[in-house]
Amino acid sequence: MDEKITIIEGPSPIFELLPELWVHGLVESTLQAEVVATRLRTFDGSALVERCQRAWRKGRTIYLEYRTADGLLDEVPIVAARNMATEEGDVLLLWVRFPDDSIQIGIGYADDDSLSDEGDMD
Repeated sequence: MDEKITIIEGPSPIFELLPELWVHGLVESTLQAEVVATRLRTFDGSALVERCQRAWRKGRTIYLEYRTADGLLDEVPIVAARNMATEEGDVLLLWVRFPDDSIQIGIGYADDDSLSDEGDMD
């Protein structure tokens, strides 16, 4: 039986490509893959990190199970985990491995008023 951390409620996670070079050292495989990160609010992040560490000590893979934007269940292997305590509660930072063929890149602009609504493409 696979070990999983399941997102029970809330929106689909946002996965971010990170520019740090060290994340490429997390994946040693013959398959092409990209390591991306996601941040999740959680009740007890340290317990989830410990769950990941127990699985890795046993040589097992632990997966993040979530619903995609289409509402379908998907899962990706977790390769690193860190808990961050904030004033609003715990935030679990997970690095997960995606096969190269499943990555779609979206570009967003935060607080950029220089773009107008005219000419926007759907």
